[in-house]
Amino acid sequence: MRRLLLALSLSAGLASGAFAQNAEIEANISAQIQAFKADDFATAFTFASPNIQRLFGDPDNFGVMVRRGYPMVWRPAEVRFLELREISGALWQKVMITDGDGRVHLLDYQMIRQEGRWKINGVQLLGNSDPAA
Repeated sequence: MRRLLLALSLSAGLASGAFAQNAEIEANISAQIQAFKADDFATAFTFASPNIQRLFGDPDNFGVMVRRGYPMVWRPAEVRFLELREISGALWQKVMITDGDGRVHLLDYQMIRQEGRWKINGVQLLGNSDPAA
């Protein structure tokens, strides 16, 4: 009985840790999207990993890339978080975004932990996500 209680409390602790991690990742992505919606590319840039920041150099270049390559992220009508997965040691958060025209897009956000905070290390558009297309 004692082992069962220990196992249950250990699994509950692990589950709450995973929930907190998931909530923190979702909050990070949501905050970046809110910054995009406000055209605050300087703030949006802070949610990107150092690798992404080096790649684009400054918030303005980053903003141009998002507006041109990910307009559904820049101006979403609806954002819905799907599953968080571990793939080859990396965490990937799947996000469903509906754009202003009602098209649905599935994106995968790669997340990395840097200095105690989650950062976005890349985003992949998952094929032709709109089932009506």
